[in-house]
Amino acid sequence: MKNRSGTIASICIALLFAVLNLASAQAWDRGNVDLFAVLPPGSTGPEGLAVGPDGNVYVTTFGFNAAGAVTGPGQLYVFDNNNGKLIRQVSVANSSPHLIGIGFHPMTRALLVIDFGNGQVLTVDPKTGLSSVFMRVPNPATAGLNALTFDSAGRVYVSDSFNGVIWTTGAGGGLATAWVTDPLLTTTGVPPFGANGLGFNKAGNAMFVANTGNDTIVKIPVTGGSAGAPAVFVNSINGADGLVIDSSDNLWVVANQGDEIVVVDPTGKAIAKLGDFNGVDRKGVPQGLLFPASPDFSKDGNFLYVSNLALDLRVLGIVESVDSQWAAQVQSYTISRIRARIPSIDGGQ
Repeated sequence: MKNRSGTIASICIALLFAVLNLASAQAWDRGNVDLFAVLPPGSTGPEGLAVGPDGNVYVTTFGFNAAGAVTGPGQLYVFDNNNGKLIRQVSVANSSPHLIGIGFHPMTRALLVIDFGNGQVLTVDPKTGLSSVFMRVPNPATAGLNALTFDSAGRVYVSDSFNGVIWTTGAGGGLATAWVTDPLLTTTGVPPFGANGLGFNKAGNAMFVANTGNDTIVKIPVTGGSAGAPAVFVNSINGADGLVIDSSDNLWVVANQGDEIVVVDPTGKAIAKLGDFNGVDRKGVPQGLLFPASPDFSKDGNFLYVSNLALDLRVLGIVESVDSQWAAQVQSYTISRIRARIPSIDGGQ
């Protein structure tokens, strides 16, 4: 039988471990994932997302639902940034059903939309859906154009997930040239997309590219607009998809297989993991993040919007992932919103 002092010591040790465990749990304060918007009935999984010059949220859909691929022109949705209500839905003229990365040109404010199915980039009128070809690549039939970004001079850069290329054009578009081609931008992993989300740091002397199938972020040094040799910047982001870079050069990376946002500082250190998946409700609406794809900050920087692609990989002929059976239950697709706050981590920097 323990004496009184031994019992007190045991209690103190137990309390200490409880406190330590609580501090550890608080290190990854995932915060709340708000349901910002639900796409209307008949929509497919949202992939591309960008906050427009007006502050509203613009979304394009990938053209796949739980039953597989759909037909018809691709769809663009515009949501009010204040309340998530649908402002308009437009069909994008002369497009395939499979639209993906989007962005507003920082100088012209033109909306550029990647038509994944046709291997090209379109300029799209967000009110009427009228479109014209902005960028072509030499091999559209084999291209996997995925995400786009811009440099300070207005040049446009587009990732090619299948060929391991970053394509570029001037601000006026036209036939693209290969800015970088490298094995680090290809993959044999799952999902089978190499180069994906991309963006420049604040100084413009480095581009960061997510490689989805390899779970990596690749860093490409930039000098005078020319690319240097790519190198792996950081590993182990599970399905690194879209990314956005904040004013402190932190990378906010969507992990589509981890159902989370991983925030990485300029040294490659993870400083936050935000969001999570909380199931699919009885109406087929995913709660939290489910195969999240593309992020963008609100104009005031207070929120991060994220598209939930909710893709069942089996509809692409790929062996299921751990979320595939959940994605198969989805009947309505969603956009999430997370407060763009990096929680403090107890125990040092």
